[in-house]
Amino acid sequence: MPTGPILIVDDEPHNLAALRHMLEGTYRLTFATGGIEAIEVAARVKPSLILLDIQMPDMDGYQVCTHLKRHPATEHIPVIFVTSLTEVGEEAEGFAAGAVDYITKPLSPPIVQARVRNHLSLVKASRLERSYHDALSMLGTAGHYNDTDTGVHIWRMAAYTRALAAASGWPEEACRTLEAAAPMHDTGKIGIPGAILRKPGKLDADEWTLMKSHTTIGYDILSQSDAPVFKIAAEVALRHHEKWDGSGYPSGLSGKAIPECARIVAIADVFDALTMKRPYKEAWPIERTMATMAEGAASHFDPRLLAAFQSILPEILGIKAQWDAKEAF
Repeated sequence: MPTGPILIVDDEPHNLAALRHMLEGTYRLTFATGGIEAIEVAARVKPSLILLDIQMPDMDGYQVCTHLKRHPATEHIPVIFVTSLTEVGEEAEGFAAGAVDYITKPLSPPIVQARVRNHLSLVKASRLERSYHDALSMLGTAGHYNDTDTGVHIWRMAAYTRALAAASGWPEEACRTLEAAAPMHDTGKIGIPGAILRKPGKLDADEWTLMKSHTTIGYDILSQSDAPVFKIAAEVALRHHEKWDGSGYPSGLSGKAIPECARIVAIADVFDALTMKRPYKEAWPIERTMATMAEGAASHFDPRLLAAFQSILPEILGIKAQWDAKEAF
């Protein structure tokens, strides 16, 4: 379960006692008897969930909830109002203040226990998802640690990836997952010597063979997790250098045998690589970049996906401008 206790807030001792009886033994509990005290306790102990009375003498529950949601240290803590008030308008006011649910009095132990259990499960899932994304971020950075890529390349191309996935008909949740996975495409470069990654000239045959192995190295690292975002990241790492005509690596896959997630990332990655400055080249103008990529339709890139990318070029350029401004800052 999440690490923080449940904070129960009520100015009536018998209500505190009732909730204690329903929840103690299963959860760690902490208590407050007023709004001001609740804010102080929440900031100090970082509870996983707050059960909050509305009618209190010093601050009502709406004021307390609004205050908690305005402060970064407490804004993510879910708040459930525990109240005898049932009018629709009052419920709407509570949700507007940031509450996630209502439990009405008189309290039913099975209902209280079920609501608490369900919301703590959501908290746990949210924290697990954040942990996955933190790990993905660190792996993405590690993959480029010894590379010549600079600045925000992996985050900018991830934003391009999400935009292209959306334009290609992917559902919103899948677009978000692919955006999170895309920065991992070169994770395997962590296993490539820095002298090869930073070599300003053309790689010789042995060096090129070693460089190409970053796809399988990345797959071996990322495929050790069963989490969906890591599964997609592993597939992207392995296949983002495959080409539509079968001339890519590591397996020479062609056409739709290449996973669509990798075909999308390939377009976003090449566009960003061409339009960014590197130690061995200047940034290409957009016109030259798009003309060169158009020449790769049906050879390097999926023609349908490249057409979709061209159709959203104004959106892509907007994303580029935003990230370029961040990099300059």
